[in-house]
Amino acid sequence: MSAVPRSWAGMVGRGLRAVHWYLRELTGESAYDRHCERHRRERPGAPAPTRREFQQMRSRRLEEAPQSRCC
Repeated sequence: MSAVPRSWAGMVGRGLRAVHWYLRELTGESAYDRHCERHRRERPGAPAPTRREFQQMRSRRLEEAPQSRCC
């Protein structure tokens, strides 16, 4: 058997990373990571909310002020 050329392996790896990034953005999973980065930058030393607390805050905010409306 012949080995897969390095360029193919690199392209497959980049493709998989792109799909992973896209799915994280699509599902909103990366929002928590961005929130934690911003929290550490703006409030150094203060504990960041847990993922569960963040999801609860996010859900509450979306329910109180929906961003898209049909009418």
